[in-house]
Amino acid sequence: MRFEGTSTYVATDDLKLAVNAAMTLQRPLLIKGEPGTGKTMLAEEVASGVEMPLMQWHIKSTTKAQQGLYEYDAVSRLRDSQLGDERVKDIHNYIVKGVLWQAFDSDTPVVLLIDEIDKADIEFPNDLLRELDRMEFYVYETRQLVRAKHRPIVIITSNNEKELPDAFLRRCFFHYIKFPDRDTMQAIVDVHYPRLKKQLLKEAMDAFYQIREMPGLKKKPSTSELLDWLKLLMAEDIPPETLRSQDSKAVIPPLHGALLKNEQDVHLFERLIFMARHNR
Repeated sequence: MRFEGTSTYVATDDLKLAVNAAMTLQRPLLIKGEPGTGKTMLAEEVASGVEMPLMQWHIKSTTKAQQGLYEYDAVSRLRDSQLGDERVKDIHNYIVKGVLWQAFDSDTPVVLLIDEIDKADIEFPNDLLRELDRMEFYVYETRQLVRAKHRPIVIITSNNEKELPDAFLRRCFFHYIKFPDRDTMQAIVDVHYPRLKKQLLKEAMDAFYQIREMPGLKKKPSTSELLDWLKLLMAEDIPPETLRSQDSKAVIPPLHGALLKNEQDVHLFERLIFMARHNR
């Protein structure tokens, strides 16, 4: 079983190598990279490429590791006991299976995405060490050992908001998705917009990479933002020459709100354009 990419996702050779290495080692694949470089989408495409169901666990700042295993609903059990419900006699009725338990319990192998693990508390990754390593956990309320029927392909994404513990990193195969170069980006755009006019794409790519290379930019536009911008340019039928207009009023590209996401970056871009024209 190997991942060779899909028709809807441009995977570089080193990314495909990383996915296949993690599957061979049977270790979680830890994916880092700029937001918008396709980390979450990778899990969806791996599941499609190897023809497995995808289970997703999207992490928030309040998420606890225990929630991925199971939760004991003591409040519902108390309420049912007060109402005389017969269900209270069986504690299994109040055990809510988490995403990891569902993945472990699946009759077929699955791809398990743990998305944006760095959003959670610093102890979150350590709390999952044993479960991800041994593919088992213990349910104390029912005195039950849950073992994975099939080892899932685990893909973990991180935006580098927090450093991950060394003990956790040792158990993962790591890959950093580099920002696509121009050729790779063009291949990505071709997948999404195969009918895009070549001249519009050239001018848009020139403007996009020019913005990304600006010194002092707070948030560089990502791949997903370029795709959004191109969609708007086509919808509004923006002519290619508009993107390289020399008119003094056209200080920033049209529909730039798809690329520049805060006022500091907009002002910075305006200042740099003004200075460049003033020095001509």
